[in-house]
Amino acid sequence: MIFTPFARLVSRVTISFTVLTLAVSMTAPRPAHAADVLAFAAASTSEALTEAAEQFARAGHGRVRGVFAGSSILAKQIENGAPADIYLSANPAWMDYLAARGHIVAATRRDLLANSLVLIAPADSPPSSAFNAETDIVAALGDRRLAVGDPDHVPAGIYARQALEALGLWPVLENRLIRAADVRVALHLVARGEAPLGIVYASDAGDFDGIRVAAAFTPAEHAPIRYPIALVTGRDNPVARQFLEFLATPEMAALFRRHGFALP
Repeated sequence: MIFTPFARLVSRVTISFTVLTLAVSMTAPRPAHAADVLAFAAASTSEALTEAAEQFARAGHGRVRGVFAGSSILAKQIENGAPADIYLSANPAWMDYLAARGHIVAATRRDLLANSLVLIAPADSPPSSAFNAETDIVAALGDRRLAVGDPDHVPAGIYARQALEALGLWPVLENRLIRAADVRVALHLVARGEAPLGIVYASDAGDFDGIRVAAAFTPAEHAPIRYPIALVTGRDNPVARQFLEFLATPEMAALFRRHGFALP
């Protein structure tokens, strides 16, 4: 079979989505050790939450293992019975989805993190201090496409759509998107130069090699970006609750800020 360059790109994005789904399925079995906690968390929190879990373990509290993917994929996995103890979503909508179906312990839900959106370009692309997202995105794309999380499912893509709508660019760009399975795929596409621009979280831009921030979106251009966290119904246990409390400490607030997140 012969693929055009864009067809090959779509194929790779599709494969990445499949691999993420399989990864969730493969890592979902209940941890063997009784003290282990399994946290299903948005892909954009992978570095920060992994470091938090390492500190939690070094303090002797127990081991937390993370499964990181798009919030929608993880919510569907939990709905289908995946044995997650904790769910951390990149937006309230998917937490609301599980709450409406009785899959989270409502009393444990709170907003853990906040974030913002930025426009990124490959690190080796010519910088422009005067880049304006409202007027320059279309010209900078040329005949190529904009990498975003899928606006139909991925929180980063949903926020990106809101920002593009606020700027009046959505009608022009809706059919010029590379719809990635999660924000990490969008980052890789830009870092490899397969997309000239992408829209991601500010926290991802700070943690990722091969890209630079071309412009920032203002908070008024999209809904507030909040990351709710909660225990999963039927998985409530002392270690999971202790980890939620640990994430609320001043030490963890400093860790999250270092990874580019804000606090709600």
